[in-house]
Amino acid sequence: MSYWTRHRAPDTSIGCLLKEYTAMPGEGDLKTLLGNMKPEMQDGIFVFCTIADDQEILATLKPLLIFREREGTSVIVRREDAERAALPHQFPARQITLTVHSSLEATGFLAAIASRLAEAGISVNAVSAFYHDHLFVPEHRAEEALRLLHDMHDQS
Repeated sequence: MSYWTRHRAPDTSIGCLLKEYTAMPGEGDLKTLLGNMKPEMQDGIFVFCTIADDQEILATLKPLLIFREREGTSVIVRREDAERAALPHQFPARQITLTVHSSLEATGFLAAIASRLAEAGISVNAVSAFYHDHLFVPEHRAEEALRLLHDMHDQS
């Protein structure tokens, strides 16, 4: 008898495992998303860096995001980690998390947010993750951006 045969879960448990670990779909309705987004400022200052394809990402770097592009690997890390690793970096930003569980197929949510911030002259780099959307806004405009997002929430 093989190791796998002796140690695998019984077939009857597979359904329970799938139910337990399958995530619920996110919200897709724009009005509901805006009404439930509850923006939260995260601690720390984050920066954007690029690492050549032939370089390894240092284990001590602990990137918040890794994205492989044709020109190199982009990472978002805490500023102090980038400085400690002597990585050139740009765009010191604060991270604002929109705490509503948004669908990856939702339409108009980030467009509405980016448009409102653009009206105020605030740039934003948005990252959509499985559960939430995260906004990286200039460090010196972060409090203003957070206020505008709370206003959008309150007005929806």
